[in-house]
Amino acid sequence: MKFSTTSIVAIAAIVATGTTTTQAFTPSHHPHRTSLSLSQSTEVSQETTPATEKKPTKKEKRLQYMKDPNFYRKGFKDVRPNVEKTMETQFKSPLVDELKTSNYVIERDGVRVHLAKDFGFCWGVERSIALAYEAVEHFPGRTVHITNELIHNPEVNDNLHKMNVQFIEKLGEGKKDFSKVEDGDVVILPAFGASFEEMSLMNEKNVEVVDTTCPWVSKVWNTVDQHQRKGLTSVIHGKYGHEETIATTSFCEDYICVKDYKEAEMVADYIVNGGDKEAFLKYFEKAVSKGFDPDTMLDKVGL
Repeated sequence: MKFSTTSIVAIAAIVATGTTTTQAFTPSHHPHRTSLSLSQSTEVSQETTPATEKKPTKKEKRLQYMKDPNFYRKGFKDVRPNVEKTMETQFKSPLVDELKTSNYVIERDGVRVHLAKDFGFCWGVERSIALAYEAVEHFPGRTVHITNELIHNPEVNDNLHKMNVQFIEKLGEGKKDFSKVEDGDVVILPAFGASFEEMSLMNEKNVEVVDTTCPWVSKVWNTVDQHQRKGLTSVIHGKYGHEETIATTSFCEDYICVKDYKEAEMVADYIVNGGDKEAFLKYFEKAVSKGFDPDTMLDKVGL
């Protein structure tokens, strides 16, 4: 039985709006291959296989890194009062406060000004800025690096430059130069998170790691870990070259990234109707995992 057009459009809409769920979507446009796979699984399960050591997942390794005494996620209370004053000076405004208490609109000299109700930083961003500022103050005299822009806000990143935070140099094609990170240095992971490979590298170095990753980002990482455990291909809503997407895909095994509704529909159409495999892979060549095969890896997907 094929999924209805309505179901597929719903899946495309879910991806296009960024909704995340761990529910498996299992199309059946290749019934013979699916049956063969199940049959093979049954045969293997009947055989006696020697016990092998379970390979830890990327999530399990990440949790191990986080237990290291040089890994910090909760900030530094000794400098928090000073940081709170700094952030209030930099980001608070009496005019904005007045707008918020005046139903987000004020009028002066015949000019009416409206303020968006969602104006300002979200909780995750405020937390990230505070942790980064606290790290600089808590480790005076130490060289502090950051693996990327803390957030996409020029003022915040300029402030970090003024605080002498060293931004890791980008070399292109997703590569960075970590050669300047030396023993005893401090490395800040930005709000977008860092890739699994970067976290592994920092774990190998004798450095202090301050993780400012937004909890809502790491929640997505937990979701793709569930996909991996269930043998699903992760469908990720995002631009494949964006820092947050790069970090998320690094915790996946099989994945495909879709940036908008059009690409979600392309994936949904291939799931139901198949298509030109070569053209599909050419279009998504930078947005899929290594060795991606749409004919087999779209049989079971996680959103």
